[in-house]
Amino acid sequence: MHLINADLHCHSNVSDGTLSPEAVAARACANGVQLWSLTDHDEVGGQHRAHQAANALGMGYLAGSEISVTFAHKTVHIVGLGFDPDDAQLVQGLHETRNGRERRARDMAADLARVGIPGTFEGALKYVGNPDLISRTHFARYMVEIGVCGDPHEVFKKYLTEGKPGFVEHRWAKLADAVRWITEAGGIAVVAHPGRYDFTPNEEYALFTEFKAHGGLGVEVVTGSHTVPEYQKYADMAQEFDLLASRGSDFHDPAESHTDLGTLPALPRSVRPVWDALAHRILMP
Repeated sequence: MHLINADLHCHSNVSDGTLSPEAVAARACANGVQLWSLTDHDEVGGQHRAHQAANALGMGYLAGSEISVTFAHKTVHIVGLGFDPDDAQLVQGLHETRNGRERRARDMAADLARVGIPGTFEGALKYVGNPDLISRTHFARYMVEIGVCGDPHEVFKKYLTEGKPGFVEHRWAKLADAVRWITEAGGIAVVAHPGRYDFTPNEEYALFTEFKAHGGLGVEVVTGSHTVPEYQKYADMAQEFDLLASRGSDFHDPAESHTDLGTLPALPRSVRPVWDALAHRILMP
C-alpha cells in the first residue's frame, strides 16, 4: 500500500488553482498517479467533475476538500478525504466558511493601496474562477503581473502574510466543526502540511491533541511544502498520536508549484497510509 502513487492534495480553478478539474486529472494521470483527490479550498463544487475525469482516465478517486480553520490565532488547513460531497451539513458548513472572503479581500486591497499598490482587488478578480473564493493567491498572481514581485513566492515574503502589507486576519471555521463535518459525511479528517504553520512546539502539540480529541484521524507526512527531515518528523508524530499518514503535492499551477502532481517520494514504511483505511470509499473506474 505504501507504493501506491497517491496524490491527495491539489487544487483546480474551482478554488485557487489555474487548471480545470479535468486538466488536473489529466496531469495527475500523465505523472503516474493511481489514486487521486481534488481538494479545493472550502469547496466541493468540482467533485463530481473530478470523479468522472479520474475514472475516465483509470485512476481511483477520493472526494476531497481543504477546509480553513482558525487555531491559536492562525489559519490551519484540514483536508477531508473520502466523504460524501453531497452531504448537506458539509455543504452548508463550507458555504458559511466561504462567507466573508470578499470583505477580507477588499480590506487587503485597501491596505495594499496605502503602500502604493492600487487596484489589487479588481486585478485579483481577473484570476478568480470562483468569486466566492477570492484569496491571497489571486492577489499574488496579479502583483506578479504588474511587476511588484517576480513570482508569487516573493509576494508572500514581502506582502499578504502576518506583519506585512496586505495581511488581513479572517476568522475561519472552528477546528471541531471542520472535523465533525468531514467525519459525519463519512470521511477522514487530515491535518494539512503541518510544517507550514510556524507553531511553537507547545502550540503544535496542542493542535494535534485537540485535533485527535475531535475525531481527526490523519496527518500529511509527505507533502510539497515539507522538507525531507519534516517527512520523518511528521511520520514520528503520526505514530505518537496514532494517526494515518497522507501524501499530496498541494499542486496549484504548472509554473507556480514547487512540486508537480505524483512526484513526491513514498510514505515512510513506519506509517499506515490513509488510503488503507479508506479502501471502501475509493471510487474506482
